[in-house]
Amino acid sequence: MSIRSFLRLIRIEHWVKNLFLFIPAFFAARLDEWPVLQQAMLGFFAFSLIASSVYVLNDLVDAPQDRNHPDKRRRPIASGEVNPRRAMFVLAILLLGGVLLAAWLSPAMLLIGLLYVATNALYSFWLKHIAIVDVSLIGMGFLLRVLAGGVVTGVEVSQWLIVMTFLLALILGLAKRRGEYVIATGGHSFRRALEGYNLSFLDVSITICSTVAIVAYLMYCFSPEVSLRLGTNNIFYTAFFVVVGILRYLQLALVFNRTESPTRALLRDRFLQLILLAWIGAFAWLLYGRH
Repeated sequence: MSIRSFLRLIRIEHWVKNLFLFIPAFFAARLDEWPVLQQAMLGFFAFSLIASSVYVLNDLVDAPQDRNHPDKRRRPIASGEVNPRRAMFVLAILLLGGVLLAAWLSPAMLLIGLLYVATNALYSFWLKHIAIVDVSLIGMGFLLRVLAGGVVTGVEVSQWLIVMTFLLALILGLAKRRGEYVIATGGHSFRRALEGYNLSFLDVSITICSTVAIVAYLMYCFSPEVSLRLGTNNIFYTAFFVVVGILRYLQLALVFNRTESPTRALLRDRFLQLILLAWIGAFAWLLYGRH
C-alpha cells in the first residue's frame, strides 16, 4: 500500500472536522494557555485516529455501493487499490491507537471516543439507511467532537455552542444528501435513505436549519450572559461573517450543486475559506486582543 493510498484510505483531509475539538477552549479565551492547547492537540490526534478507523469501516461496508457511484468508486477499497484485509488491519491499528490515547487523556474522553465509534458503527450498518436519522447522526458526530474538546481541556461547553454546532452539522448533512440526491436522479442509485428525501424537502430543510442557525447565533451575540462572560459587547460584529458564510454555502448547495462533500467544499472554495478565516480572526481579536 502506497503512502498516497494510505492517506486516501484514512481520509486525512477530513481531519479538518476534528478542529471542532479546539472550539470550547477557543471561545473560553483559553487557547493561548499552553497546557490547554497541548491537551486540545492531543485530543485532536486521538479523535482523528478514531474517526479515521470509522471512515475505513464505512468504506469496507459501502464498497459494493460505492462502485456504482461516479465519485466514490475512486475510493481505495471500492476501486481495488487497497485490499480489504489490509484495510481491516489499518482499521484495527487506528482504533487501538486512538482509544489508547483517549484513555490516557481522560476517562471521559475515552467514553466519548467509544460512543463515537458505536454510533458510527450503527450508522454504517443500519441507521444511514433511515432518512432524517442519518443526518441527525452526522450532527451528533460533530457534537461529540465539541464535547470531547471540552472534557479534554477542562472547559465547560455552553448550551449555545451545543445548539449551534448541531444546527451547523445538520446544514452540512442535509446539503450532502442533496448533492447525493442530485447525482442519484442522474441514474445512480446507491443509498436507501435517499428514498425518504426529495429536492423540495431537502431545500426547505436546509433553509429552515440555516435560518434557525442564524437566529441562534444572533441570540448568542446579544445574550447578556455571553457578553459578561467574554467581557465584550461587540460580538454581534462577527454575525456578518456567519450570515455571509451560510449564504455562500447555500449558494454552493442550491445553485451550483457542489456540496456532496462539505469537507471538499471548504477545502476548495476560496470564498468560504476567506469568510471562515475572517470570522476566526474577528473572534480572536475580541477574545484575545484584550490580553
